[in-house]
Amino acid sequence: MVYLDTSVLVAYYCQEKNSKIIDEIITRTHQPAISQLTDVELVSAISRKIREKNLSQNDGKRIIEQFQKHLDKDFYFQIPIETQHYKLAKKWISQFSTSLRTLDALHIAVASANHLTILTADTQLVRSAEFFGVNVKLIAT
Repeated sequence: MVYLDTSVLVAYYCQEKNSKIIDEIITRTHQPAISQLTDVELVSAISRKIREKNLSQNDGKRIIEQFQKHLDKDFYFQIPIETQHYKLAKKWISQFSTSLRTLDALHIAVASANHLTILTADTQLVRSAEFFGVNVKLIAT
């Protein structure tokens, strides 16, 4: 099973340069994993695209509704964020050895604790995951 970072989901639901390859990967993957954090981050990313005039409000609402339908139909395996994930993220950040961001640390901790490979389009997340020995794959075109 693979864990989808929010950057991958944004490209799946919105037209971006790597959307085609991400669509192919997600289509071939049975029930990819996401965390509850991903749900909030996706909506935040859509909101940002609307504010920056890169997406209409109607398209934003349509994307959020489509994502919710996918959640309701168990298209994704949702992993709850638990105390152990927060503790691991805090441990990694407190090492002061990477530029690991809070939310990325939580994504990496969830994937690590569940022995999942992270699929991401975020090069900074890749560097941090590799540093902490978490399986990660950069999706780029």
